[in-house]
Amino acid sequence: MIEIPSDLHPDLVPLAFLLGNWTGAGVAEFEDSEKCNFGQEVVFSHDGRDFLEYVSHSWVLDGEGKKTTPLETETGYWRIDSERKVEVVMIRDQGVAEVWYGELADQKPQIDLATDAIARTASSGEYSGGKRLYGYVKGDLMWVGEKATPEVPLRPYMSAQLKKVVDPSEWAKDLTDLPDDGIAFFK
Repeated sequence: MIEIPSDLHPDLVPLAFLLGNWTGAGVAEFEDSEKCNFGQEVVFSHDGRDFLEYVSHSWVLDGEGKKTTPLETETGYWRIDSERKVEVVMIRDQGVAEVWYGELADQKPQIDLATDAIARTASSGEYSGGKRLYGYVKGDLMWVGEKATPEVPLRPYMSAQLKKVVDPSEWAKDLTDLPDDGIAFFK
């Protein structure tokens, strides 16, 4: 279920499906790197202003699903206008700054983005553009990313399925009528 916080900036209501803490796993593969499974934690939050704050951490998973090495960290800000046009400013730990533009689909929680501007540090890897598709599907946040370099045309390189993380303190607010011993509840 998508909840709309009462203090969410009115312009951001169409992006409310993104809000929250998400965790999950996916697959990463690109021309110059080995295919791997990865874990990811994503947070979309707000402070009442007209943007969502975005933070993503990912790491390589071993064959048993345990974290091994960091893969990528991103942080950024998401906005949407009255015509459902989405703009994202994103910084990646590899020394890349990006401006993304896209659109929220009509009648469904899905966002299609493409890079408009890219700045790279001298130490970052080759990168010339990207596309991303985010969608809210049966309560999960799913995404796929495409990447291009001067030598490699645009192609899928990462995708993940993320589940919303629920804070137990949120559940506790609804449990005010439980008996002290907890056993009487089941009688």
